[in-house]
Amino acid sequence: MRILTRYIFREFVVPLGYCLVGFVSIYVLFELFGSFSRIVSAKIPLSVTAKYLAAYLSPFFHYVAPASLMLATLYTMWNFCRHSEITAMRASGISLATVVKPLLVAACAMAAFVAWVNESYMPRHAQWAMDLRKDRFGKDGDGRPDTFTYCNTSGGRRWMVAGGHDSTYSRLADVRVGVDAGEGVAGMTVTAPKAEYLDGEWWFHEPKIQRYGADGRPKATPTPELDALPLRSFPSFTERPEDMRMQDTDARFGSVRGKLRYLATSVDMSADGRRDVLYDAWAQAVSPLACIVITLLTIPAGITSGRQAVSAGVLGALGMFFAYYGFVIGCMVLVKTGYMPPVAAALLPPVLFGVLGAFHCVRSLAPTLWLLAAFAVLTGVYVVLSRVLTAELGVDAAMAHSLAATLPVAAAALCVFKFKER
Repeated sequence: MRILTRYIFREFVVPLGYCLVGFVSIYVLFELFGSFSRIVSAKIPLSVTAKYLAAYLSPFFHYVAPASLMLATLYTMWNFCRHSEITAMRASGISLATVVKPLLVAACAMAAFVAWVNESYMPRHAQWAMDLRKDRFGKDGDGRPDTFTYCNTSGGRRWMVAGGHDSTYSRLADVRVGVDAGEGVAGMTVTAPKAEYLDGEWWFHEPKIQRYGADGRPKATPTPELDALPLRSFPSFTERPEDMRMQDTDARFGSVRGKLRYLATSVDMSADGRRDVLYDAWAQAVSPLACIVITLLTIPAGITSGRQAVSAGVLGALGMFFAYYGFVIGCMVLVKTGYMPPVAAALLPPVLFGVLGAFHCVRSLAPTLWLLAAFAVLTGVYVVLSRVLTAELGVDAAMAHSLAATLPVAAAALCVFKFKER
């Protein structure tokens, strides 16, 4: 690693750490204002308190990380320009891409960490934190002694758990599984006092199996020795613990894989429900890209704050930050109301603002703002055209969205080409 790269990276990581610690501290203080008395009265250990605070923050970390990157990038570039370090680097023949590369590498690393939080940490702990808070910290959260029902429509199985489960849904108590033989006819029921998910399979302790004939009446089992085993696995039960957790808990805390599997197994879900879950899955998958997009948008604002006025750079960075998340919210509303397809609505904000950020780094602020306004207008044209084609002319939804997107895409390409010529 070059000395210059190490220097820029160090100058960026220090304020980034301060910003992260600051945002997390503010969150902890606000949460403790409302929960401190209950935590003290419950006398829960310090380790459980720390775990609770980390788990409670995890659903919001994909907002905290981009905000921290924005402030750290703004300060770093302002500091370089204030001491004329950017001018000295450029005069020495060092390109702007070389200067900002450490910042983008750090943003990519932060995006990877946010992706891990969203996909691994949050699904395992966020619901536990919410349950612990709802129970006024009266238990340590090792299990949730409630009942639930899980339906695998595509597999024709219905799980009824009456004795509770652990936090990972891999150990169930008092389980009854009904297996459909087709056309609404029961084929088999399996009851057991305990079921565990081990090595990718469900193992039932002391299972009792009852088979049924085509007329729905009980019949003798053809494998009495196998059915009499005190511990037996059921490889045909393809349900996973995360599938049950996805259906039984708040959908906001599910992983992307869990949401997509939930869509695959819930074939009887309504069209509106499928659209919402599909958008949530894709939006969660692309949310880490905000770290890179916000960093790209903030780099020129930081240079502006050092060369011209601090207020201009700060306001520009904040404007881009809120414009990005405002666009995300607008696309989400359009999806919920049926005006945009879920995948396109989830991908449009990071792709659009990523292009704008890269363009902003090589151009001035004025053409970038004009492009942002033009893209916002083109998005509105796309939404109106797709709605007219589907509602007024009766065109198929997929074809309508494809035709409606043709004009905005062509106009956007023309705008970029014109700016490139200048």
